[in-house]
Amino acid sequence: MTTASHRGCCPCGAVEIEAAGEPAVMGFCHCASCRDWLAAPVHGFMLWPQANVKVVKGADELGLYKKTEASQRQFCRRCGAAVLVGHPGFGMTDVMSVRLPSFAFRPALHVHYGEKVLSVRDGLPKYRDLPKDFGGSGETLPE
Repeated sequence: MTTASHRGCCPCGAVEIEAAGEPAVMGFCHCASCRDWLAAPVHGFMLWPQANVKVVKGADELGLYKKTEASQRQFCRRCGAAVLVGHPGFGMTDVMSVRLPSFAFRPALHVHYGEKVLSVRDGLPKYRDLPKDFGGSGETLPE
């Protein structure tokens, strides 16, 4: 049996990535740190097991920014676009939802909704911080 893989790249094409299988979870992050780094009101994330994500072209073009050891943000040095965020503490890699155009983004939850600057009414659970199994309080907030 073959595992499906999905390829994508940064806007300039200098960095290409491939993700195999399915992400563990997909959702929206509303934290100030993601908003600041991405210059956007919300971040569409897809957390894949670290071993399932590979840089297939342009690894030398990836820059690294570590605001904390928990999040190792990687971006294309040529175009500046965010590509990946490594989360070594729990063995996951966040692939920006727009980087894999052949993969259908199906968010299941909102995290850090307590920090939101944009309200979203989509019927998905809204966690004040994170679900308990991700080390958060598990507290949900109303839409």
